Amino acid sequence: MKIRVPQFIRNMFPDLVWQIEDERAVYLTFDDGPTPGITEWILSTLRRYNAKATFFVLGKNVEMYPDLCEKILAEGHRIGNHTYSHQKGTRMSLERYLEDIDFASTMVQSELFRPPYARCTPSQLCAVAQRYKIIMWSIISRDYNRKITGERCLQGVLPHIKAGEIILFHDSEKSFANMSYALPKVLERIAELGLKCKAIEL
Repeated sequence: MKIRVPQFIRNMFPDLVWQIEDERAVYLTFDDGPTPGITEWILSTLRRYNAKATFFVLGKNVEMYPDLCEKILAEGHRIGNHTYSHQKGTRMSLERYLEDIDFASTMVQSELFRPPYARCTPSQLCAVAQRYKIIMWSIISRDYNRKITGERCLQGVLPHIKAGEIILFHDSEKSFANMSYALPKVLERIAELGLKCKAIEL
């Protein structure tokens, strides 16, 4: 199970942000929210460890739960655009993909963007990069995979934690069992390493 993104893939797309040069911080990110009940749990957990994070939110969810998005921001975290409807760009035309992102931007004011599933075409990436800083990740927790346990999810992340890493979790019902098991232990390890959790500021 691939947890770290291979270097050759990063080399293929050097303009995307895979890691952040920072000797003192780790960057936690959460995709697909906000989600009632789960977003609040994540915020409470982050607060307990004095950690900040970046939430790549879906426009359709912000539209339904604007108060949750406001709560994320009020607690000092950042948000990024994760499209409106969470479609795979490879299944859409360039025009339709940009329309989906632009519609989300009416609800999500951010210069950060992350493509759902990391599935988009080179032309889509090029067009989006003209308006957004595209944030990927260096460690993916696979918390959404219901075929793995919370312990396996955790062990896929812990050995790789070091300064500058961007770690991907999900703010969704599908991922909650694994994410809720792994996140507190990941935060504990980050603290043990003497690192901080920061929101992405580029």
